[in-house]
This record gives sequence, C-alpha cells and structure tokens, in this order.
Amino acid sequence: MSRVLPYPLLSASLLVMWLLLNRFSLGHLVLGAVIALFAAQGLAALHPAKPRLRRWDLIPKLIGIVLYDIIRSNVAVSRIILQGKRRERRSGFITIPLDLRDNTGLAILAVIITSTPGTAWLDYNTSNGSLLIHVFDLVDESEWVELIKNRYEYLLMEIFE
Repeated sequence: MSRVLPYPLLSASLLVMWLLLNRFSLGHLVLGAVIALFAAQGLAALHPAKPRLRRWDLIPKLIGIVLYDIIRSNVAVSRIILQGKRRERRSGFITIPLDLRDNTGLAILAVIITSTPGTAWLDYNTSNGSLLIHVFDLVDESEWVELIKNRYEYLLMEIFE
C-alpha cells in the first residue's frame, strides 16, 4: 500500500482541492485521482524526511493564533493603505535570531510570516540561525522580535523539537 500510495493525506488533499476547483463529475474525479497519485509518487521519488510531531495538541492553538494575526494584519494594512499620506509609515528590515532548527518548523514559520499581510520572509542564515524579514509598517523592532520568538517560534519548537 505504501508503494502505491506513499502519501495518502497528500493524495486525498490534492483530490479534494481538484474537485473544489473544478465542477464535480466522474471524469474530474478520475483525472484528479490520477494527478494526486502521480504527485505523491513524484514526492516519494524525492525521498523527503518525514516530520516528527511531538505535540499534536498544540497545532489547533497555532492555527488559531495565525488566523487571528492574519485577520488583524489585514485590518491594519488596509487602514494604512486607506489613510494614504495622512500617516507616516516606515518600512524596514529586521534580523531575528532563531533557536528553531527543524526544517519543517522553519518552513511553516516561513509560510506564517509570508502569509501575514505586511510581513515577508526574505532570508534564513543557516550558519547562525538568523532570519531576515521585511515589515511594511515597522514601529518597534523589539516588538517584532518578541512576537516572532514568543508567539510562533516557541509553539513550533514545542510541536517539532
């Protein structure tokens, strides 16, 4: 079973996404299943390391925090854009020292930071574990360092390390 379907969750997710993006029909079901199987086989050929999750129970908490922050950032960025020149805005770059070393945790942190409006993951230095991000409206650099470390990195370290 594992040779035919090495990543069943990935295959099922791809099939569901395919059916959501296209109208449901028998042809789309078959085509989506074939695409999902080939995608899973292609991923298996890359031999990725399987993530080891230590604390599954913290994943819903992390998802809730991220969704709340995305909504809050959407409102803040919309306010800044709609105010136009009436408010002074200063964007900038921040270097954040990270203790997180797990590749999956770092990938998820990259997705979190980049999917939050107003921030972008730019670079990660593997030699010293520092992260470079860009912030659209940088008011207090230390506040951002604390936010990333205490809000996201801490939970990701609990989940993956």
